[in-house]
Amino acid sequence: MVPSALVLDTFAGSAWLSITPFLMKGVRPRFLPSVPGRLSNFPELNVRTYVTAEGKPGIWFFSLDAHNPVAVRLARATFRLPYFDAEMYCHAPDGEVNYRSVRTHSGAPPAEFAARYRPVGEPFESDPGTIENFLTERYCLYSADSKGRVRRGDIHHHPWPLQPAEADIETLAMTQQIGVKLPETDPVLHFCRRLDVLAWPPRRISRAERRSL
Repeated sequence: MVPSALVLDTFAGSAWLSITPFLMKGVRPRFLPSVPGRLSNFPELNVRTYVTAEGKPGIWFFSLDAHNPVAVRLARATFRLPYFDAEMYCHAPDGEVNYRSVRTHSGAPPAEFAARYRPVGEPFESDPGTIENFLTERYCLYSADSKGRVRRGDIHHHPWPLQPAEADIETLAMTQQIGVKLPETDPVLHFCRRLDVLAWPPRRISRAERRSL
């Protein structure tokens, strides 16, 4: 399910899948101001797993739904990421997030998510060797073009200020698109109030690097 140039990363012998709803704010190219309204501020929802290349841990996205058609097309063209149009709603009264997403992208497999979630503890930074650290402390993403050529895009952020969380999940239909049935176990839940992220344009992994894998 991932390109042969990438190695599926595991924790305690298991691969992990994350479904991550959030709200993008102040999105902009470097050295330029953000644009008021939906162009710089919009909900996004991604489905991702964890991979390495050249020993560098990163993220592989199965899908990214966004409530911003301009951002969807720019990200598809620039980052070669599987972005999709979606009707989305994100509202957070009194610290609880009410989040809904229904994919509307023409010709794309259906996907839908609806939940209410909230933090239930104090913020903390993850320690090396923990599942929280494995899931969050990653500083690149991987993507592939139509010919399977893999690219790496570096990202930078401070350690995630995580909080324990709880969720009331009404609809979780995000993994059928990739043929994955979720296990009958309780999910691992975390909340992050805010995380500032810098991203660089992706660069193709060299042929020599791909052969070494």
